[in-house]
Amino acid sequence: MEVMILAGGLSHERDVSMRSGRRVVDALRDVGDSVTLHDVDADLIPALRAHDFDVVWPIVHGASGEDGSLQGLLEMLDVPYVGTAAKEARVAWVKPVAKAVLTRAGIATPDFVTLPQSLFREVGAEQVLNSITSHFGLPVVVKPARGGSALGVTLVTDPAQLAHAMVHCFAYGDIALVERAVSGTEVAVSVLGEGESARALPGVEIHCDGPYDYDARYNPGRVEYFAPARLTSEQTKAVAQAALATHRELGLRDLSRIDVILSDDGVVNVLDINVAPGLTEVSLFPQAVAAAGLELGDLYREILAGAVARAS
Repeated sequence: MEVMILAGGLSHERDVSMRSGRRVVDALRDVGDSVTLHDVDADLIPALRAHDFDVVWPIVHGASGEDGSLQGLLEMLDVPYVGTAAKEARVAWVKPVAKAVLTRAGIATPDFVTLPQSLFREVGAEQVLNSITSHFGLPVVVKPARGGSALGVTLVTDPAQLAHAMVHCFAYGDIALVERAVSGTEVAVSVLGEGESARALPGVEIHCDGPYDYDARYNPGRVEYFAPARLTSEQTKAVAQAALATHRELGLRDLSRIDVILSDDGVVNVLDINVAPGLTEVSLFPQAVAAAGLELGDLYREILAGAVARAS
């Protein structure tokens, strides 16, 4: 196949996107595909029009890559592409909206509130912060309402940390999502396909001494991973079912990664949805592929072939 891999862009996650793109290029070339790596820049549309690619795979993390914008552009250009369609990507990208959809469908997700930066100025920062602690108690997690790679995310265990957590969050977006922290086993579940034919790969358990932040995710040594996750067969089934239900309810396709936490009381809570999961050498999706006994190049070709077939 003639394939274009899109990576880069201008979000905070540009470096991760480039690393993911290069890894996918290498895997596809190993199985004989003709692959071009292209940045998201002013040359993109001319390149797409000048070359008749069989399929494009956007591996662009963050805004424009996951919020449906890039997907919408490819749809306007009538270019076959891998991944979730524009409308569904827009819903999954906005965390409060995605959580509301899941809650309505009966899929567990931690209790939350969204707070725009302007509200702190309008009603007083101290009163808002006090309301958070009185309603949720501690610990809570503060994160941007849009974004990924744990950028701007803080686990708050002391009231004195809350104001700094908000400032840190607002550096990455103007709306904060505050949710009740859930203790338990954190598992990332990668999902392939779409609809009723979607299937879950083995979950990857994440054990991190300290916050599972950007540095921990992309610099080896701070996190211990277990693939497959150290769960009972019943727990494994419950985690996979929650991930599949999320993938289907949000209309995701081809590949996604659903981050969940199996609470101490046995409830699977959905924490985050990734329509363009990281594919670097330390990312969770490739670890799940290896745990399933699959070869990356062969699986990536299968994903690409599915996107081509859908467009034909």
